[in-house]
Amino acid sequence: MATTQERLEEQTPVLERKSEKHRSLRADVWRQFRRHKGAMVGLVVLSLIMIACFIGPYLWSGDPYTTNPAEGSLPPSLEHPMGTDNLGRDVFARVLIGGRISLTVGITAMAVGLILGTGIGILSGFFKRLDEPLMRITDLFLALPILPLLLVVIMLFRKPLTEALGPETGIFILVVVIIGATSWMPTTRVVRGEVLSLKQDEFVLAAHSIGTRKRNVIFRHILPNTMSPVIVAAALGIAGAIITESALSFLGLGFPSTFPTWGRLLFDAKDYLQITPMRVLWPGVMISLTVLSVNYIGDGLRDAMDPKLRSK
Repeated sequence: MATTQERLEEQTPVLERKSEKHRSLRADVWRQFRRHKGAMVGLVVLSLIMIACFIGPYLWSGDPYTTNPAEGSLPPSLEHPMGTDNLGRDVFARVLIGGRISLTVGITAMAVGLILGTGIGILSGFFKRLDEPLMRITDLFLALPILPLLLVVIMLFRKPLTEALGPETGIFILVVVIIGATSWMPTTRVVRGEVLSLKQDEFVLAAHSIGTRKRNVIFRHILPNTMSPVIVAAALGIAGAIITESALSFLGLGFPSTFPTWGRLLFDAKDYLQITPMRVLWPGVMISLTVLSVNYIGDGLRDAMDPKLRSK
């Protein structure tokens, strides 16, 4: 007759197998995400960049705004790791401050585009009578040349907003709104496809059958189940917003020189490319590393949230 200890030992493998089968969705996503080496490297690099940009200015003694022409265009040194610009300002301090602004613009613009895209996608997929007009509006925005449109809108509204809200706040709101308002279309199409599929699922049909309000069906059943593609779109949207802001600043239509971003630093350094070429290198490297990291994280999230891959 088996003892109690022997019975426990026999039941242990069964209990372990049951616990493995009942892993949470969050644990499965994280386990699959960790397998993506590029995503993990991107996560580490992006975390270091964000820590440096948001905490570094408080720890670094260099002043990104105070000019000192006597120390203009100095090469990298211990005192100035990235050298100085033509006005003697510490480039390292300006890169850190510029990163904080660029990342803030990217995250905020992504949030604006994500809210617009998710809302329009859900309305288009859930309400059949709204599907056709909303999709035609989406196609219209997709057909517009985005960069020329951005240039025209900024030229029209730049002066009124800067006079009403100040040069920094006005340009920030203008850039964030215009980038978000021109980047929602891919999210809309993805969310619409998910909603069209979810509408046929049994739990949604059951909610309708018991008389649940459409508003409650959307917020309790449809919206939570569209979060996977929305999260992936959010990661990729940050990279797109940073690139767009950098392009606008490089063209001289973004933030003023007193409000540096990575794109503005590139614009200010282009005239001194032959004298101090490293000034162009540093913000360019930061933009490239950030965009690559975000793209790799987006790829990892896409793979991690794929049910077919999670089951392996």
